[in-house]
Amino acid sequence: MKLSEKIIELRKMKGMTQEELASVCGVSRQSISKWEADVALPETEKLLILGEVFHVSMDVLLKDELTLSEVKEVYSCGNNAIQGKKQEVYEGVLIKESVTDDTIIDLLNVHKVELWNTGGKPKYWTVLFFTSDKKDFPEKVSKVMGADPDYGGNWFVDFKANNEKYVVFRDKILKYRIGNQTEKDYVCSECRKMGILDEQMNWSE
Repeated sequence: MKLSEKIIELRKMKGMTQEELASVCGVSRQSISKWEADVALPETEKLLILGEVFHVSMDVLLKDELTLSEVKEVYSCGNNAIQGKKQEVYEGVLIKESVTDDTIIDLLNVHKVELWNTGGKPKYWTVLFFTSDKKDFPEKVSKVMGADPDYGGNWFVDFKANNEKYVVFRDKILKYRIGNQTEKDYVCSECRKMGILDEQMNWSE
């Protein structure tokens, strides 16, 4: 079941018009129409809003093999309602060549793929722009990051969740609150110890 079809069905189940959904998402009605006609995809930020509005995970929205009847998540009753806690969503960029086990990609929702020619080792990087709602994603990815001095040295992946920025190496998880310069300086200091150059620390926040 395609994302476009899921948006239509979820919107109708919620009793919302295209105009109402557009207002919630901060887009035009034409944008909703394009999403539902499968001629355009929502941006990551809008996907997160859709997940909140319809109470479904990113996996449910983005994986065609998952249907709404099988995996719809309900937060209004049972254990899921405890504290009304919202699931954390990680968003970032992963270089496929930086990991030693490709199965980590199964934990990602990949929104865009780019091929970069860096001239280094390896010469080409496959760059995955992703989100993940797997709670233990930082721990999982830290176990598969490359750390081979003959193959790029200490690789890291950076991503964020809410107002926290993560920088993850093999068996080392660093993080700081976005806007907290003291915490960021500490993370950068630790990155330098791992052989990371200052110009490689211009990650997005």
